[in-house]
Amino acid sequence: MPCARARLIVLAATCAVFVSLSSAADDLGHGEAVYNGICLACHGGDGAGSLPGVPDLTEVAAPLSQDDAVLLKRMVEGFKSPGSPMEMPPRGGNPALTDADLKAALKYMRKTFQQAK
Repeated sequence: MPCARARLIVLAATCAVFVSLSSAADDLGHGEAVYNGICLACHGGDGAGSLPGVPDLTEVAAPLSQDDAVLLKRMVEGFKSPGSPMEMPPRGGNPALTDADLKAALKYMRKTFQQAK
C-alpha cells in the first residue's frame, strides 16, 4: 500500500533525524537541514519526487510557482495533490516543526529547485 509505505518513510525520517531547529544561524542552512531531515524522504534530494504521486518541485508550473502563503498553509495543514494516492501530512509529519522552520525549508526549496532548471 503506497500510502502506508509513504507514511512509514516519513515517520522513519522524522524519528531517525533530529534537527536542531531553533538554533540555526543561517536560514538557508537551516532550511536545508529541515528539508533533509523531513522532506527528503518523499520529495527526494533533487526535488523531483521520490515516490509516486509526489509532485516534481523542479517543474516550472510546480507547486513552488505558487505564493508563499499558499504553500506555507499547505505545509502547516497538510495537503493532497489532485490524483495523488497519498497526502503530505501536516508539518511533514513532525508536529515539532515551527512556522519559522517551514519558512526556512520553503526558502531552501525555492533557491535549490527553482534554479535547477
